[in-house]
Parts: sequence; C-alpha cells; structure tokens
Amino acid sequence: MPPHAHTPPSPTPSYNANTPPVLDSCQIMQILPHRYPFLLVDKVIQLSSQTITGVKHITINEPFFQGHFPAAPIMPGVLQIEALAQVGAILVLHTLPDPESHVVYLAQIDRCSFKRKVVPGDTLVLQGQVPAKIKQGFAKVQGRVFVEDQLACEATLLAQITRQG
Repeated sequence: MPPHAHTPPSPTPSYNANTPPVLDSCQIMQILPHRYPFLLVDKVIQLSSQTITGVKHITINEPFFQGHFPAAPIMPGVLQIEALAQVGAILVLHTLPDPESHVVYLAQIDRCSFKRKVVPGDTLVLQGQVPAKIKQGFAKVQGRVFVEDQLACEATLLAQITRQG
C-alpha cells in the first residue's frame, strides 16, 4: 500500500437496541475517567483489536441544549468529536496489556467534517478504527458518527497514551 493511502473505512455500523452491550455505562466508567456531564458514550456494542462501535442516545435533557440554539437544539460538533475520542480511547486501551495503568488524551484532530445536524431524539452510533500499530505512545483513530444510516461527522484523531503516575 502506498505511504499516503488510507485504510478503507469499515461499513456503516448497524445498531439493534435489543442486542446486549459488550460494555455498559458502569463498565465504561471503570475504563474512562469521564463523568456526567462529560461521559458521552452510553454503551459499546462491538469491540475488537482494531474496531469499536459505541452508542450515545441524545435527549432534550442534555445540559448543552439549554444554551446551544435553545429554540432549535443542535448537539455541538465539538461534543460529537469528544464522543468519538472517548470510544477511540476505549479501543486504544483495549489493545494494551495493562489498560488500567494508562490514560489516553486527545492530541490532534484532522480531516474533521460535519455532514448533518444532531438533534434531540437522535441515537449516535460512534465507530472507531485503529488502522495502524501504536507508535511511540500515539495511536491514530479513524472516527465516524452515524445517525441511523447517515454519516453525521467524521474525523481522524490522534490519541496520546500516557502511563498513570
């Protein structure tokens, strides 16, 4: 593969609300340090060594809707990216032999684009893929956000992996 070629994205993820999660919100809180109102992943429905699919249900009760276009509420794009970063962090930690001794920070955002509005009542399906090995404490995560079968957001994220003191 040429050095500038990209790994093709995995297919549009499907979400069946009746399928039990791989990780529920309590298990996610054991992995990530985030808490309300900044825990933006409700559950993980698929997890492998290179891919992850998470879910975030968007309700009108989200605190950001009080100030972000309150007459016509829209989920801020930066929070969509944060949700992608959180599923990416779970994926990166999943690849480590001792994930509990590491923390993952968002280091860079590239090729970010927003394709549609996210509004109350939407369910985000958050897909992350690690196309290459972790190098020198950094991992690249290709992330995509879907609402139903429509792409809402996509970005390439760089995650920095640090050992906890």
